Amino acid sequence: MQPAPRYLWQDLTPDEIRALAARDAVAVLPLAAIEQHGPHLPLSTDLDIGLALATAAFERLPHDLPACLLPAMNVGLSLEHRDYPGTLSLSPETALASLTELGDSVARAGFRRLVLFNSHGGNKAVVDLAALKLRAAHRMLVVRANYFRFAPPPQALPASEMRHGLHGGALETAMMLHIAPHKVRRDAIDHWTSCGEHMATSGHTLGPEGEAGFAWMAGDLNPAGVAGNARLATAELGERLVGQFADTLAQVICDAHRFRLDQLATGAD
Repeated sequence: MQPAPRYLWQDLTPDEIRALAARDAVAVLPLAAIEQHGPHLPLSTDLDIGLALATAAFERLPHDLPACLLPAMNVGLSLEHRDYPGTLSLSPETALASLTELGDSVARAGFRRLVLFNSHGGNKAVVDLAALKLRAAHRMLVVRANYFRFAPPPQALPASEMRHGLHGGALETAMMLHIAPHKVRRDAIDHWTSCGEHMATSGHTLGPEGEAGFAWMAGDLNPAGVAGNARLATAELGERLVGQFADTLAQVICDAHRFRLDQLATGAD
């Protein structure tokens, strides 16, 4: 089920956009990727998950809360996956410029509240920089919301999988089994051990992520370009994850609408 048309930016008229901005609405921009996710998941995995979570979040919003869902930025920064066929990627410079200019357009339309909803880990740095540039340029609230940083349901997955299943593991596979089961190649589901798991057991302070994370290409994690135990994934788990993450995103949107803009410093003229 898609959000009601009044929430989809591309389905609105200029007058309707102007009216939403006048109500101090929250604009939500999904950011995704088209990139390899191993032999079992499609290139659209990040996009499918992001749109499903955004749609479910909008369905959870109070009917009187003004908000709109922008068209997704389908292709992002996927430099770490460039060695695998099918991956599409912008350069860091182009990704930053594209996201910033989309935000500029939203600000020109009169919106002061923007949620950058990201479903791809490689976009994090671009989201951080674009959010700061937009805040500085427009004195607007710009929220950086990465679903993979949201708390999962209690005991949904082992701690080791949450830490090391960075790409194409149980979490993403479970959500895809719920969202788009026809796209999952079930006979290719496997357990791909990450180099980070080996490093953690040997006492290393370094790892692909964490307090001392190193820059990595997907093949550094595992030659297959995937990391995690996808065998733990079920459609039932995916339904729980989608519900939890959608609840969190809906709360983020509500909180963005309640945020007092006078808390943002005016800055120098």
